[in-house]
Amino acid sequence: MIDPAVSALLTGAFALLFASAAAHKVLNFGSFAAVFRAYDLTPAALTPLAAAVVPLLEVGVAAGLCAGGTHAAAAASGVLLLLAYAGAIGVNLARGRRDLSCGCFGPNDRQPIAPWMVWRNLMLAAVLGALLLPPGARPLDPTDVLTIGAGIVVAALLYMSLDGLMGRMAFRDPGLRRPR
Repeated sequence: MIDPAVSALLTGAFALLFASAAAHKVLNFGSFAAVFRAYDLTPAALTPLAAAVVPLLEVGVAAGLCAGGTHAAAAASGVLLLLAYAGAIGVNLARGRRDLSCGCFGPNDRQPIAPWMVWRNLMLAAVLGALLLPPGARPLDPTDVLTIGAGIVVAALLYMSLDGLMGRMAFRDPGLRRPR
């Protein structure tokens, strides 16, 4: 079982993560589609459709996490998406294609892919997997609500800070080039 406050905090943080990722992709879909195409993981004829489905899946996960009856299915779908992202990055790293843009937060986020991104997505998938556990039965109190809200903000800030820090560290690797 998972404490209901921890469940609510993780739900809010992951809903925010998936919703913001989808928003960045939708707001500049043409550029995202080009990033998606560069990964070269789908047949050319299916690539436009597959690129369109990704932000829809992210929106579905975000909305499903917030809805009571679809919470577990959304968490499982989110885990699968994160594993797919880790796999897509890993396959291209194995191909030696380190100059690809991550595409994680839209086309304006020009971080080249790196091994740490695979690990990040695997860790996120593991944490999101905790939402598949049944929540405990204790009621939430006002202190929990404050903790959940502050925890979501701190989780978002920590994620953005660590992602930015790891991206900057990757540029120090002489084998990596910043994509143009």
